[in-house]
Amino acid sequence: MRRLLMTAAAATAAALTMTACGTTEPAADDAEAKPSAERISLTDASGVKTELDGPAEKVVATEWNEVESLISLGVDPVGVADIKGYKLWDSAVPLKNEPKDIGVRGEPSMDTIAGLKPDLIVASSDLPPAAVKQMRDIAPVLQIKSADAADPIGQMTKNLDVIAKATGTTEQAEKLKKDFEAKIAEGKKALADAGLAGADYAFADGYLVSNQTTIRPFTSGSLIGAVNERIGLKNAWTVKGDKDYGLGSTDVEGLTKLGGDVRFAYIGNDGDKSSTPFSGALAKDRVWTSLPFVEKGNAHRLPDGIWMFGGTGSMSAYIDAVVAALTK
Repeated sequence: MRRLLMTAAAATAAALTMTACGTTEPAADDAEAKPSAERISLTDASGVKTELDGPAEKVVATEWNEVESLISLGVDPVGVADIKGYKLWDSAVPLKNEPKDIGVRGEPSMDTIAGLKPDLIVASSDLPPAAVKQMRDIAPVLQIKSADAADPIGQMTKNLDVIAKATGTTEQAEKLKKDFEAKIAEGKKALADAGLAGADYAFADGYLVSNQTTIRPFTSGSLIGAVNERIGLKNAWTVKGDKDYGLGSTDVEGLTKLGGDVRFAYIGNDGDKSSTPFSGALAKDRVWTSLPFVEKGNAHRLPDGIWMFGGTGSMSAYIDAVVAALTK
């Protein structure tokens, strides 16, 4: 009460006296005050500049590779597109929380996203521009280029870096990249020690639609294709891939163009029967069963749950799986 009744002059004099006596009271007040968060400036894949008041904590992600990056960085997303699908296809980097499902990846629910009141929306470049525009009316948006066949690994790490900057987790991003490079070196050495350096290798996935099998070759422009080459394998595919994901298209007859000494590997998922034609619909197909690499036992199914378009976590799991399959 006495301080409230002081005149302005008396208060000034008291403050000067306290300073002269070396009191620590003002310093204690400063220490208790919370410093304002430093603003974060971002430029996304579409060239749009965004500023955040501080590291984003409530983050929504529209694509699984973005979700994986967030989890790997220690950020639990509050909203994820197609949670069931993520759990099915990306068990290498599992969800640690129970986020809200915002709908399908290509068409997320704007109402659901808005209801989460996110600090940031990490949006895939695969989304329609109109959808991204709607998102920008809800919250700051960081649009991510999902893939680039010209530099698949570089694009993966670039995405990791910008998400880390937005969430204040740059130290963790550096660790993830360092660990990934160590995994590449480890895988390369293991294959070389097994006499497989430079071995012909072809990776693919496939799916069955209306009893028709389509096979997608992962060319050198794919993320997995780039990883294969980094660990010392030679990509045996001669088909051309698309400019973003480096994926080609062929059928069973197209597999006859692969050399007899090629090692072939694929990933399917028992939770999605349309994704397992190699062990399903093709199991009794004469063309498939007569392929030299099939007859020699060089067709390998890698474990489920390794997302083929993921981040450092999925690609590290992939390297372990390839080494295990080819050296057993």
